[in-house]
Amino acid sequence: MNNEPKLDDIEDYNNNESPQKRRTVILVVIFCLIVGLIFSMLRGTYSDNEEYIGTPENPGINTTKTY
Repeated sequence: MNNEPKLDDIEDYNNNESPQKRRTVILVVIFCLIVGLIFSMLRGTYSDNEEYIGTPENPGINTTKTY
């Protein structure tokens, strides 16, 4: 009646994964870390948040357009 697989029946359980699967997982993790590093560098380089002075109630700069 119980057709669910046990952990020992799964081929990738308990360090039995193939070297190719292990390499693929490592490469995916490294790729994600590199993409995250690139995005964080771009955000740090092109972010204008450090230059803002003031609050929404008292912005510190004239935000009204006058022509």
